[in-house]
Amino acid sequence: MRIAVLGGGHGCWAAAAELAEHGHDVRWWRRDAEAHEALRAAGAITVRDHRGTRQVPVGDADGAIRPVTDLAEAVREAALIVIPLPSTTHQDLAGRLAPLLADGQVVFLPPGTLGSVLFGRAMADAGNSAEVAFAETGTLPYLARRHGDTEIVISCYATRLPTGVFPSRLADKAFGVLREAYPSVEVAEDGLSGALMNAGPIIHPPLIMMNAGPLEHFEAWDIHNEGTQQSIRRVTDALDAERVALREALGYRAPHFPLADHYATDGEEWMYGRAAHEKLTDSGDWREKIDLLSHRYMLEDTRLGLSLLVSVGRWAGVPTPVAHGLLSIASAITGRDLYAEGRTLESLGLAELSRDELAQLLVEGFES
Repeated sequence: MRIAVLGGGHGCWAAAAELAEHGHDVRWWRRDAEAHEALRAAGAITVRDHRGTRQVPVGDADGAIRPVTDLAEAVREAALIVIPLPSTTHQDLAGRLAPLLADGQVVFLPPGTLGSVLFGRAMADAGNSAEVAFAETGTLPYLARRHGDTEIVISCYATRLPTGVFPSRLADKAFGVLREAYPSVEVAEDGLSGALMNAGPIIHPPLIMMNAGPLEHFEAWDIHNEGTQQSIRRVTDALDAERVALREALGYRAPHFPLADHYATDGEEWMYGRAAHEKLTDSGDWREKIDLLSHRYMLEDTRLGLSLLVSVGRWAGVPTPVAHGLLSIASAITGRDLYAEGRTLESLGLAELSRDELAQLLVEGFES
């Protein structure tokens, strides 16, 4: 299958390598064309994971990851377009991609923060009437970190990816494509259901806000190891309970993938399998400098992710006091109104819709 991978983040490296290893024809596009040059010169990505260390070819030959500098070339004739980027990139990329998409293509946002709807609206605004499915899931398919200019370390692969499709009338066709690349995808009802599976806005805001002192004091701090204490876990559980309550109020069915399963060493399998938190902390790759004013945990998971939870809660009449409180603290830390900057039903132009109207939109999509 021809697949386009868009972006240069850790997840993009992991996606390009894994999909190429599985025999797919991978075109890899980045905004920064020069960033591909080191890989071209090396001729391969070095991949390290539980299976050992190996080389995945990079170049223009068959069987290699093909770096491209033109977005249109990257997505042309691609059955699947994978965008494992922070949702802070969506607004710009959606506008670039909108006129280029063609009938039958599937755009995969792991995770999405309701990016499926944002990309769908951009396509309609561009006057592109092609039948395109936008899918989003609850996490990246990989726990991965880049090491140097040519190496990616993948400490964990997702085993369950709850995924919603917008518009949901295209879900059957979309899952047929998605499963060729990611057999671990599981059906969620629609794009909003997929968005409310996003784990980042539940895990990261409590960790950065409640570790703000150590993050500012130490040169590097592992919020997932020393930073995950019982008091913080109780806040995370309360925040996740708000997410689950919101899903239930909107009529979405279990499994809701409660975050407690991420931390458990037994019990129900979470998105990264059992004992996922231990796999993450054992890698040592998350001991890092986190700037509270600029890091994606603040600008993506808090500003966009928590604002979406609060917004949908207000619209549905479901209280989200923990989410609202963390968002308020984050706004005080950054000196910015993060809700006003956030990805909300208001900013997406959906806040005035009734429940029936939103349900219909999630099934049918936008008219171009």
